[in-house]
Amino acid sequence: MKMEETKLKRELGLFQATMMGIGGAISAGVFVTLGYAATLAGTALIVAMILCGIINLLTMLSYAELGAAIPSAGGEYTFAKASFGGFISFATGWFEWISNFFYAAFCSVGFAYLVSYSVKTAKLPIVVDIPITAVVTVATFTVINFKGVKETGRTETLLVMILLALLGIFTFWGLSTSQGNRPLELSAPGGFLGMLRASAFIFVVYLGGEAIAVAQGEVKNPGKTIPRAILLSCLALIFIYTATAYVVFKIVPPEDLAGRDSPLAYVAEQFMGPLGVGVITVAGSIAALTSVNTSIMAQSRVAYALARDGYFPKSFFNLHRRFRTPHVAILVGSILIAVTAATGVINFVTYATDFGFIVGFVFVNLSLIKLRRDRPNLERPFKVPAYPLTPALGIITSLFLIFFLEPSALFIGAELFIFGLIAYYMRMVGYHRICLAVGGMNLGISAFSALLAYLVISNLLPMRFSQNMTLFVFCFAVFVSVTYLVAGFLDITGKSEERT
Repeated sequence: MKMEETKLKRELGLFQATMMGIGGAISAGVFVTLGYAATLAGTALIVAMILCGIINLLTMLSYAELGAAIPSAGGEYTFAKASFGGFISFATGWFEWISNFFYAAFCSVGFAYLVSYSVKTAKLPIVVDIPITAVVTVATFTVINFKGVKETGRTETLLVMILLALLGIFTFWGLSTSQGNRPLELSAPGGFLGMLRASAFIFVVYLGGEAIAVAQGEVKNPGKTIPRAILLSCLALIFIYTATAYVVFKIVPPEDLAGRDSPLAYVAEQFMGPLGVGVITVAGSIAALTSVNTSIMAQSRVAYALARDGYFPKSFFNLHRRFRTPHVAILVGSILIAVTAATGVINFVTYATDFGFIVGFVFVNLSLIKLRRDRPNLERPFKVPAYPLTPALGIITSLFLIFFLEPSALFIGAELFIFGLIAYYMRMVGYHRICLAVGGMNLGISAFSALLAYLVISNLLPMRFSQNMTLFVFCFAVFVSVTYLVAGFLDITGKSEERT
């Protein structure tokens, strides 16, 4: 049952919202993925960065229009609900929620590895425990998110400004140094196919920027602020990543990056010395922290919106009396993030994040097209240019990327879809019908066990047991039959009595 929505505070201005988009996207991934990506695309990785940025921009334009027109908490889920409703809207919200808490887990573990790398580089007599460091990171930003988006926005803005300053030092120093001043030729060892595989692999560095849309219920003057913040963050990310890739290949050839735990730190060391390692390590740590911060906020707002419409427990919809934040959704999501981060299974969370976000991109573009057709008079402070070509290209390019993901990503995506389908079915069927279904299954198991006991004691089974084994199987079958008979009776009659 849908509940009456209580209002979140609108406290984010243009600058803070833009910093949230940039900080949500620049995670630890860009600091550690360049090595493998360079083996796939060579120096053409520069082109792959621009290509990924364009693919991201196509869908972010849809986010901008929908966010300005429907500025309510929930992001992709809210858009799909207004356009489709039913299972499609739930599936969109489900994947959005799952992707954000996996992304937070990935970034917290990435931060832990960066800390461990810096400690080893400095040869300090300290052993960094990866799971504990990741869990402590999640706990810290859970507390920050409890205090509200204003506090989150301030923390995010400060961290992103420091991050951009450090990346600026790396970029401008790299562009101005005389080291590595050789002609840069674009080449891809794996050809065009290799560049596409690299694009799918590094696309994760653009994910997270849609946190602006997720927090749209807390943005001031959303009709103007949301589109501007989304476009500014998208363009800034394309510039930052392209400039970073250019500096990397200006200093070292692609083959030198293979097998490096922190390829960006390795490059910085070549022309900045030990100072460069420190700059990149600090920058990477900040990038990971800002992404953890943004993702915890994002997953809680999606859970808040799903609870508002009855898909999640109603406690997720409760707001803290003082801070006006969905504290239960934040806490539950953070526990799941911490548990996932404590496992240290990086590949799993990375693939789950990629698949979930790409599915979300497809649904957002479909929502825009359907809403344009069904509600042409809806007030739209911002409109996607070159409609319907732009959202159509967003759908095609997003689906195209899926074909270049690892097969395990598709397997993980299918599993997540099944879990979501079960959750949706349970919500739609209702508690009473679930009790009836479970009760029916229990009675069926009871009847089967009783039949088995009869066949065993009557020696009617085709297999023969010893006398002791026959007695044991008979007693066990009778016990199971009686237990499930009682359970089935309670499931069916208990709820019926409550209804009467």
